[in-house]
Amino acid sequence: MTDAAPRTGAVRGRRPPQGDPVVDRALALLAAFDTAHRALTLAELSRRSGIPVSSALRLAGRLTAWGALERGADGRFTIGLRLWEVASLAPRGQGLRQVALPAMRDLAEVTGQHVLLAVREGHEAVLVERLSDRGAMPVLYDVGGRLPLHSTGVGLVLLAHAPAEFQAEHLEQPLVHEPERVPVSPADVRRTLDRVRREGLATVHRRTPQPLLAVAAPVVDASEHVVAALSVLVPEAAADPRTVGPAVRTVARAISRGLGSRRSAGSPGAGTVR
Repeated sequence: MTDAAPRTGAVRGRRPPQGDPVVDRALALLAAFDTAHRALTLAELSRRSGIPVSSALRLAGRLTAWGALERGADGRFTIGLRLWEVASLAPRGQGLRQVALPAMRDLAEVTGQHVLLAVREGHEAVLVERLSDRGAMPVLYDVGGRLPLHSTGVGLVLLAHAPAEFQAEHLEQPLVHEPERVPVSPADVRRTLDRVRREGLATVHRRTPQPLLAVAAPVVDASEHVVAALSVLVPEAAADPRTVGPAVRTVARAISRGLGSRRSAGSPGAGTVR
């Protein structure tokens, strides 16, 4: 793509009432990729985006020329490095990561497992960083992946500090634990959110892919808003929430101080998610 102004002229058919159809289609192509579909053939790209093959090929060619997509020798498309470079400029991810990484490394070294950092994006949590020891247990989420708010440690922290209106809207949805597909009671989630706000920690016991304990705490910025959640994942058999919890809370407070907060993250009175 170039910086030249777009050409004007007749447009076939009617334009949608909202949005630019070319931009919308290009975004739909990019949205076809996820952690389970990192490389797609043209046919797969067309099917997952809902765009006809001919249009998908044309748009994918433009995105490839710009660097948002790359095409391998086997003809499959992957997300391009240029798009990663642009995404890395997002202040909610990059600035937060720069402050958090040193403290996260210390926590990862102590636990020898996984340390996660996530922010809220709509009705999901997005994992912006994960540090993992070489011998750590298998986990389901990679950097850039999305996690449910109601059944993960980081998600519960972010949901607990979200505005009340957002919480009510979220709890009106059908809720299930993933990947177990076990229904979740909104009343149970509300009680859990009360406990998270009261204790400053979220604790989640999981059975899949193997028994683990997730303990998460809020990260607060200079405006005293909860901007992220920090979590550690450890094997349940070797974990003691009474020792893991204080460690996670301490590291979350250190990150919060690095962001300019004067209030102790994880303490009662932490602000809402911005």
